Amino acid sequence: MSDSATRDGAASRWLRRALWALLALCLAGVLGLGATVLVLLPQLPDTSSLANYQPKQPLRVYTADGVEIGGFGNEKREYLRIQQFPQMMRDSLLAVEDSRFYEHPGIDVIGVLRAIVANATGGRTQGASTITQQVARTFFLTRERTLSRKLKEALLSLRIEQQLSKDQILELYMNQIYLGARTYGFAEASRTYFGKPIQQLSVAECAMLAGLPQNPAYANPIKSPKRAKDRQLVVLSRMRAEGVIDDIVYAAAKAEKLYVRNPGEMDVHGEYVAEMARAQVYAQYGESAYTSGMKVVTTLRAADQQAGWKAVRKTLIDRELRLAWRGPEAQEDLPADLSDQDPAIAQLLTDHDDDETLRVAIVTQASSKRVTAVLASGDVVVVSGKGLRQALPGLGAKARANQRVTRGSVVRLLQVGQEWVITQWPQAEGALVAMDPHDGRIRALVGGFDFHRNQFNHVTQGWRQPGSTYKPFLYSAALENGVMPETLINDAPLSDVGNWTPSNADGSAEGPIPLHIALAKSKNLVSIRLVQLMGPEAARQWTGHFGFDVDKQPANLTLALGSGSTTVMQMASAYAVIANGGLSVNPVLIQKIQDGQGKVVFEAKPTPADESQRVIPARNAFVTSTLLNEVARSGTAAKAQAQLRRPDLYGKTGTTNDVVDAWFAGFQPNLVAVVWFGHDTPRSLGSQASGGSLALPAWIQFMGTALRGEPVRSLSTPEGVVSLPTGWRYSEWAEGGFLTELGVDETPIDRSLIPTPPLPGASEPEGEDTLRSFIERLFN
Repeated sequence: MSDSATRDGAASRWLRRALWALLALCLAGVLGLGATVLVLLPQLPDTSSLANYQPKQPLRVYTADGVEIGGFGNEKREYLRIQQFPQMMRDSLLAVEDSRFYEHPGIDVIGVLRAIVANATGGRTQGASTITQQVARTFFLTRERTLSRKLKEALLSLRIEQQLSKDQILELYMNQIYLGARTYGFAEASRTYFGKPIQQLSVAECAMLAGLPQNPAYANPIKSPKRAKDRQLVVLSRMRAEGVIDDIVYAAAKAEKLYVRNPGEMDVHGEYVAEMARAQVYAQYGESAYTSGMKVVTTLRAADQQAGWKAVRKTLIDRELRLAWRGPEAQEDLPADLSDQDPAIAQLLTDHDDDETLRVAIVTQASSKRVTAVLASGDVVVVSGKGLRQALPGLGAKARANQRVTRGSVVRLLQVGQEWVITQWPQAEGALVAMDPHDGRIRALVGGFDFHRNQFNHVTQGWRQPGSTYKPFLYSAALENGVMPETLINDAPLSDVGNWTPSNADGSAEGPIPLHIALAKSKNLVSIRLVQLMGPEAARQWTGHFGFDVDKQPANLTLALGSGSTTVMQMASAYAVIANGGLSVNPVLIQKIQDGQGKVVFEAKPTPADESQRVIPARNAFVTSTLLNEVARSGTAAKAQAQLRRPDLYGKTGTTNDVVDAWFAGFQPNLVAVVWFGHDTPRSLGSQASGGSLALPAWIQFMGTALRGEPVRSLSTPEGVVSLPTGWRYSEWAEGGFLTELGVDETPIDRSLIPTPPLPGASEPEGEDTLRSFIERLFN
């Protein structure tokens, strides 16, 4: 035998042995794998529950017209059926996560081999998990990197593919996957990041969301916009390679500038109302309220609510622009070698709350003529000219240390048109509530400037002095005591009130003036004389008919100046009594509550108030309204009718001592609205502030939106009143006989002779003998 033959035979034997060894190794591997599978199979969780999966869904709060204003729960999620997801969103996701999803049995062998080759040859590291595997891991497994977990994941994937259809698996994935910002599922992510339903997303927006599952913390479009954009480009490239989009769509999507919402930014701001709804639902249903998908529908109207929010915020921001510069909010250490475009600069603002109106920014360059700053979004803006006016004390060489604006200063920027203005966060607070006076439905409620910073609800929780907004209720009491709009009351200094020296707000004293003029001009001295006439106790008891807490009103003459306490909500309910003709209504905020299956578990059905709820005579409410109409036409609130150009407005300004509280309360026959401004710790709003300069403009701004398209409406004339050339009067005094003069000649008033204001429904004295004899004894 030749040497070559010998060598060939040896090689052949070696090859056979290697093949047998390889076969034995493979067999051992298969047997080992089989044994491992047999061991792992009993350990696998039951996957049958996926077919009837009920995800945790948050409590959601909506306006009456369907706009979401709040969501509560650890997991924010909107569950959609697979058919409800737009095809582009599904295709974008599959292109980047699992392009052979509808072809493989749960494990993509081709993908596994491709990943092995790429990883072994030094290419880009690739994973090989299918969407089915990700579902298995998300629902049943941890993310630990062990062979045991990988095998369990594969086995679970094969089992899931046998139990569910491909669409069912994809539906689970698209609803359950975590996508950052406490958001689960693509439908919720669409609202979180872009503020719109997923059905309205563009190709570029779909691509950005499709890039999140790989690492939502790394590519979060809110916190890491550059990384999110880089990941989006990868997704768009895969979409083009898979034929989901063509070159034209690809180029357009790459170039599209996306608008990503700031955290907490909402289409309609109703955070205080959402919290009120949450508290009520939680009190009744406990923790399940946060996971079962309950839905609360409030009585708010989205347009009215947003108008109220804007009115309160604009008023406080405008006021802040007129105040002295207090200095930057904070000072960050900003290295000198960082350029304005460096993402690290915006990262320094992570711990500072941004706001969609008052944008937080960090200064990179500052001089008395120009300030450059970087917003939390990374955008670079320049402030100059009038935009520096408020901050100038902090920009000069002689600026105080606590006011100085330098590189690293954290400030607030306000965009006015195309220009930017440096300003500061308001220290004062505000509140607004609007309600239907006929059935009590709340149409707007703004509890403060910013819920995130201050959760105290100034509409329902703040007890404040009402000032002159309380006077109409005292005038109402006077009407029941023989005082008519024409009655002359002495607007002159008082000499019989002890050491107290009250005066009118403007220091004037006009002598005898008619009651209706006195209210229009908000004469303090006249109001005090009215309370003297009735007696403080009788006067405050009468105001209790409107819903005021009598125990919180003083039993002395300071009652005339609104020195007691009330809430904004209580004030609105009180003015509703006047607006609707004398009937009490209870505020209604929650209209309906549904459980996770859509079943109505609570429903309020407000009905118009009827005679059983009468608290003051209809004619009293009517005449009081005419007085308030004059205030809004020619008195301290004349701007109301002048600016809104409608005659059906009624209301009263209110300013307390030292301008601690500024109010305006008023109505159109179909809508009552009350506005308040002040500080949480009572202190002056400033010598230039008042109810007329702060609260009234906010009320006008709100009502301008709320009454848009609302026809002018006149109050219906009740029985028991007559209209004369001199004004309205109770019928029994059509020919005179009412109190014609009060305190004009300082005639002492014997209070024992003055009738206490009657309760609603109480019988009136028969005839006029008692009243006439009272008048005769008082003035003759």
